[in-house]
Amino acid sequence: MRVYAELARRAWQRQRAYGNANLAGLFTNSFFGYIRVVPLIAAFASRPDISGYDRDAAITWNWLVQSLITIVALWGWWEVALTIRSGEVAIDLARPIHYLGYWLARDVGRAAYSTVYRFIPILIVGQLVSGLRWPEAPWLTWPAFLCSLILALFTSFAWRFLLNLGAFWLTDYRAIASLGLVATTFLSGFLVPLAFFPPAIRSILEALPFAAIIQTPATVFLERAEGMDLALLLAEQLGWAIVMLGVAHWGAQVAMRRVTVQGG
Repeated sequence: MRVYAELARRAWQRQRAYGNANLAGLFTNSFFGYIRVVPLIAAFASRPDISGYDRDAAITWNWLVQSLITIVALWGWWEVALTIRSGEVAIDLARPIHYLGYWLARDVGRAAYSTVYRFIPILIVGQLVSGLRWPEAPWLTWPAFLCSLILALFTSFAWRFLLNLGAFWLTDYRAIASLGLVATTFLSGFLVPLAFFPPAIRSILEALPFAAIIQTPATVFLERAEGMDLALLLAEQLGWAIVMLGVAHWGAQVAMRRVTVQGG
């Protein structure tokens, strides 16, 4: 475990080396958070409730999903694919540690940095710009949200890792990778809460792993699930995290049998 902890720490330090880029990203996320909150305010001006969301809940959802973007790396993370294309994957496979665990530890360090320098600041911006609805039962909601956030990261990592593994088989992995990220964006509850969809479609979307990446943490933070419903929601998210990590491990094992390093 010390090795994985060190990998996470070094990933944190690596993110710190790009301070200006992180500041630019923080500004961009905050700007688009403001752009998105304006139509939400307009939509709730004529009606107090939309699919169980009132104005304050919808505004909070908006800033929350903006703050989650970098934690779950919603729109890209191609380090594994780049090592496959360059041949550096041979070095990674030769390391005396688990291949999937190696990349997961690095992603945890990256996400931890994003939590401190992007997640928290964006929520502060949201509070200053439009106000947020904070949990009414923080002693329960915050620990549950932390668990949900970790499970969302694991599910997201497994999905992104699988997309990266496409580089073992495809000459250009970017097309299928882009389609995968489009699916995540549209099906996770990032563009609109899944509750806004018709009931039949909503049931399907909530049963997919993408909901565990964005919608579930947002649902927990907004306290839209309580008691046994909250426990079942987290249990479903845990199940998806385990399944997705298991599929990612299997995919890595299959890919390793096909790896051929040409050049250096």
